[in-house]
Amino acid sequence: MKAVCEGINLSEAVLKVVKACAVRTTVPLLECIKITAKNDELILSATDGELSIIKKIKAEIYEEGETCVPGRYFADFIKKLEGVQITLAADGARMEIEYADSRSYLQVLPTEDFPKITTDISENSFKMAVEDLKKVISATTFCCATDESRPNLKGCQFVIAEGKVCVTALDGFRLATITAPVTASSADIDIICPARTLSEIDKMLPAEGETEIFVQRGMILISVDDTVLTSRLYGGDFIKKENIIPRTFTTTVTVDKAALKSSIERAAVVVRSDKNSLIIFDISAGRIEVSSNSEIGNVQEPVKAETEGHDIRIAMNSRFITEAVGALEEEKITLSFNSAVQPFVCTNNQNKDVLYLILPVRTANNA
Repeated sequence: MKAVCEGINLSEAVLKVVKACAVRTTVPLLECIKITAKNDELILSATDGELSIIKKIKAEIYEEGETCVPGRYFADFIKKLEGVQITLAADGARMEIEYADSRSYLQVLPTEDFPKITTDISENSFKMAVEDLKKVISATTFCCATDESRPNLKGCQFVIAEGKVCVTALDGFRLATITAPVTASSADIDIICPARTLSEIDKMLPAEGETEIFVQRGMILISVDDTVLTSRLYGGDFIKKENIIPRTFTTTVTVDKAALKSSIERAAVVVRSDKNSLIIFDISAGRIEVSSNSEIGNVQEPVKAETEGHDIRIAMNSRFITEAVGALEEEKITLSFNSAVQPFVCTNNQNKDVLYLILPVRTANNA
């Protein structure tokens, strides 16, 4: 294999594809990027068995062929060469990288056992405006679980029906759900997509327009320009959010988002090294008193609010409430409560298409 390409094009492609390389594995090829020189293109591919990314770039091909390079080493090396033209030549167990007046070498592996990446995924599909897809991804993925005990909670559920998609994520302590329009759908769809996959999709989407996502036999595919991403979907049943989200509340609070967020963030500073990082809301007529206490110090701040219902004192994880409030978009937001030990809900004051539910933390005062 021998090919010549611009360093900036190769670097951009490698940095996209390397996201699909495995980090810790006993299979060396899963840590590699497969490079194929064919016709007038270099085709870069990587997969960790769950996520796969393929990217094509233009190149002058002097000798067709393919090889597997160690992904992260290759990426780190090539991104230092964005301003020069690069010649790649692979023969046997090593690749020569020629740039400017220099030559370097990397050990490479044969491609025979590199996993086949399936791109024949077209049974069902749905289309969304890029803006809406980016919004549902950013609004939910941070609420996904990160441990392996319940793998399907590491993803977001997409339920598509009647011209809308409802996306839900939860980790056992909090839940996020958002509804958005779809512009087209070949059928009703119910899938659980890994949060990591959604994050990579978000990065590859254009700034505007519309995109189509294909689904088939537990796989998902999206193609943007010369990049194709495929991923396995999670199986199993997803928790029914209707069984978790309260239908009625005894206390509701409408508050300025910026004022509450600033107060929460200050209160979080003195408890950030604590295990539960607790902050407390003391809600009474016309105000929320935000407080926190630790060996470092304490914070106690009143925030003006419109309140209805009973007074309540409730403790919560500061990160959960900070992320939920920060993800809401309107200047005024609404918090709804039932008791100090029951889950509470955060929404925009007007548009209720997005909702965050948070499980409070029991303390000596509310146990």
